[in-house]
Amino acid sequence: MILWIASYPKNGNTWLRTLLSAYYYSEDGVFNQTILKNIGQFPEKRHFLSFDYNSKDLTGTTRLWIKAQEKINEDKKLKFFKTHNIFGAVNNCKFTNKQNSVGCIYIVRDPRNVITSLKNHYEMNDDQALKWMTNSKKFIYDVEKVKQNGYSDFQFISSWSTNYQSWKVQREIPIKIIQYEDLLKETYTVFKDVIEFINKILNIKEKINKNKLKNCVSSTFFHKLKNEEKKNGFIEAVSSKKNKEKIPFFYLGPDNDWRKILDKNQQSKFTDIFKKDLKELGYE
Repeated sequence: MILWIASYPKNGNTWLRTLLSAYYYSEDGVFNQTILKNIGQFPEKRHFLSFDYNSKDLTGTTRLWIKAQEKINEDKKLKFFKTHNIFGAVNNCKFTNKQNSVGCIYIVRDPRNVITSLKNHYEMNDDQALKWMTNSKKFIYDVEKVKQNGYSDFQFISSWSTNYQSWKVQREIPIKIIQYEDLLKETYTVFKDVIEFINKILNIKEKINKNKLKNCVSSTFFHKLKNEEKKNGFIEAVSSKKNKEKIPFFYLGPDNDWRKILDKNQQSKFTDIFKKDLKELGYE
């Protein structure tokens, strides 16, 4: 069965996956980039190799989302998958269902800090990033691989708010919602809660390996991941449209503070736009 690591882009999905991959796919809990591949993305071209579809059709894989997940689950083993897709349907085709999903961990972040991360990652200005985040019809795909893979990795992400709410309100599968800021402040405690949630929905009686969990936390501190990227690059970094050089994936981290980065007018504008969700999540 599939356990989703879901989020809107730049909400902390990668950091959560570094922690999970270190805990579940290493012997000692120490993270390295080679184990991150154990938590891949859905959808990707590899999930549709046995199906007949038009990879040049933007939404061509949507009708195969469930069938591909059924194939993934044939061995009845637990698999983690990252996704930025909403919990919903495109062309009347569901993204997933309770027959194929055992649960979800959804990570959400203050949208005012998401804007600054999106600006760096996608090389946008404030207005472009805001338009991106509030577009209810927004979708993404791997631009660098489209010539080779077509639109096989098409994901319908909608707006930041819709993405969050779609996973939050669904009742098909168990979900644990964590906030990036809590994970930042109390990494060990929040991550321990995540492992306990996974053990509960999978009915795992084995006790948490606390030493391993400590190693997961200490080996995935932001400055360590940033230094690793400087030395060896990072597998999920994308190329700049301006000069084709890799854009640093680990950018500001804990220093990404909208109160210091955005001017007063931007602060007021963005706070007003996301007001309802900000209050619900305790950011305001």
